[in-house]
Amino acid sequence: MRILFLVPYPLGESPSQRFRFEQYFDLLKKSGDEISVSSFWSKRAWQILYHSGYGLEKFCWLLIGFLKRTSDLFKALLYDLIFIHRECAPIGPPLFEFIITKILRKKIIYDFDDAIWLPNTSAENSLAAWIKFHGKVKHICGWSYRVSCGNEWLANYARKFNAHVVINPTTIDTETLHNPALFPSRKAKNKIIIGWTGTHSTMVYLNAIIPALQIIEQKYSVAYRIISNKNPNLPLTNVEFISWKKETEIQDLFSFDIGLMPLTDDAWAKGKCGFKALQYMALEIPCVASPIGVNELIIESGKNGFLCSTQDEWIASLEKLIEDKSLRKNLGEAGRQTVVERFSVSSNSTNFFSLTKL
Repeated sequence: MRILFLVPYPLGESPSQRFRFEQYFDLLKKSGDEISVSSFWSKRAWQILYHSGYGLEKFCWLLIGFLKRTSDLFKALLYDLIFIHRECAPIGPPLFEFIITKILRKKIIYDFDDAIWLPNTSAENSLAAWIKFHGKVKHICGWSYRVSCGNEWLANYARKFNAHVVINPTTIDTETLHNPALFPSRKAKNKIIIGWTGTHSTMVYLNAIIPALQIIEQKYSVAYRIISNKNPNLPLTNVEFISWKKETEIQDLFSFDIGLMPLTDDAWAKGKCGFKALQYMALEIPCVASPIGVNELIIESGKNGFLCSTQDEWIASLEKLIEDKSLRKNLGEAGRQTVVERFSVSSNSTNFFSLTKL
């Protein structure tokens, strides 16, 4: 099988690409498939895309991206399957998808892991919100050979337009990447490290639990550690910032004693695929999360993590974990077992390969 992956971002940079399909590339090649990847944005464009300013340069990279996609139409003729992650182009109607499916008559696998039919443009690129054409998602779903969705809530949307929908969860490499056995044992520290990781666009979710975090830091010797692409401005006394780097990502995460994944109860959050929780759990870090969307399927509260809705529940769960080292250990081990059995590359590989078989 010859498969062309049309993706938004350069390889190895975006979590949605790395943990949804890039980590299956070697397995696809070993099974005899030939793959090629074309990203809309260059590495330089990706570096400035979510930063304020650079308007002219962003526009130039946008034009270059459209030129690349035009050449991809000719390239597509040589492939059996076209795998499209999120969209062929970040703005405008689904012109490339239409040409690929209706004119070139190619089968496409359409993959998404967020509620991308809902407006959710970053403040740095607010102008793009006017020309995003969020309504394109339903059309691409309808034209697709198969649709790959990160969770049941996303799949229910896709099924309105296509009967051939596969739930393909975001998965973790629990052997060569998110594996605590690859790191020295956690050393005793003066402070418990309560951590959160994510891009600056999702940092807003932390605001919902700030009152609980303030009470915790007043009562206990803790430090909050944030791994992100932007330094947070949080009303907390002891906040440590670590700039996200692919090379040290897993080692930095492993420094957490407790992992946080708060969410707000809205349509966009319900489309989230629980990636933060899965990362923590795979590294045997007990996770405290909001019971929103797929989190309720990943975490069984009190057995492999905690689910919290109110400030009091967040405070109580954090207190239990801070005060009880054995509880942290037990929930962490149970969490990893959950990921290995249900959300790992090895457990999902057969399901993923089903997407690419004609």
